[in-house]
Amino acid sequence: MFYPLANTTWDDAEHSALQDVIASDRFTMGAKVREFEEKFADKFGKKYAIMTSSGSTANLLAISSAFHHPDLGLRPGDEVLVPAVSWSTTYFPITQSSLMLRFVDIDPETLNIDLNKIEQAITPRTKAVFAVNLLGNPVEADKLRALCKSHNLLLMEDNCESMGAKYDGEQAGAFGFCGTFSTFFSHHICTMEGGVVITDDRKMYDTMLSMRAHGWVRDLPSDTHLPLDPDPFVRQFRFVLPGYNLRPIEMEGALGIPQLAKLDGFVSERRKNGKQFQDMFNDLDFLDIQQERGESSWFGFAMILKGKMKGKRSLLVDAFKAAEIECRPIVTGNFLNNPVIEKLPHSVGSTITAAQDVDVDGLFVGNHHHPIPEQLARLRQVVQDVADKQ
Repeated sequence: MFYPLANTTWDDAEHSALQDVIASDRFTMGAKVREFEEKFADKFGKKYAIMTSSGSTANLLAISSAFHHPDLGLRPGDEVLVPAVSWSTTYFPITQSSLMLRFVDIDPETLNIDLNKIEQAITPRTKAVFAVNLLGNPVEADKLRALCKSHNLLLMEDNCESMGAKYDGEQAGAFGFCGTFSTFFSHHICTMEGGVVITDDRKMYDTMLSMRAHGWVRDLPSDTHLPLDPDPFVRQFRFVLPGYNLRPIEMEGALGIPQLAKLDGFVSERRKNGKQFQDMFNDLDFLDIQQERGESSWFGFAMILKGKMKGKRSLLVDAFKAAEIECRPIVTGNFLNNPVIEKLPHSVGSTITAAQDVDVDGLFVGNHHHPIPEQLARLRQVVQDVADKQ
């Protein structure tokens, strides 16, 4: 593949980290995971970070722990505002925690939740916003926080595609009460599989520690808000929350340490590629590209066809395949069009037009942590060749 969606970010440092774990003979979650968590929290300016087995389980841990947080007051049937375009496991943990999805359209420029449509979507049952920073592009944190504050809404972030993005100097994923990250292969850093949740809230952290590991209280500090049995023997198998097993393995934590140290360099190169992509594609009359807010970490490069290319995405997909350019839909497209929606309690809080355009006419190609001028040049030529034939 001349221009793949993603490629490896590993070198000898990661291979050495794996060998160290093998030599230790400790493969289940241990000291390396804790070290990675501490470094991650420090990197993103939060008190606490908790690693999970994936970005999807990071979302599950964050939402379910918020639901069981003693001070947040979430109840079954409460609504969570979500953008109509995201990954499937942005949505599933919400209904799996007995909450209700309420969909809001995306901004056609940023591809993030449309801040101008949030207020009209709020009902007396609306208690939270689960914002998504899509394809590296951060939400406008100041405006979104002001909206949440004025309506007493809990702000949480799915930042799985946007590690390293910033808005007004602040790290994406750190804008609200908690934020989630993914460390899957195609993302900004890679630990094989993996995810992280960050927060400043101690009760949220303790709740997540319990929810991540079966709902037990083993290893929780003595001053936790959760009930601890006075007998240390009994405490080992005392369960206080309806938890899961969302734990990472020690290799993933070990990999995260050198990967996190490289993150700034990775993002810097991605931003250089993003600037080149913008220069090449920003003024075409037959497609739109995602408009950056703040400092995108450019997960990938989105295109939404219009004008003479509208309705002709399949032609471009075929041309990309012939040119060895890997491409994908813009995540789920309009999630309301996915058949699984019939199984999810939900409502729609706004007109859904931009998300529908993305569903029909959107696609994206990858970005990398190193220069890709030849790949972008071929991408531009293929796009122009297809457009010239219309």
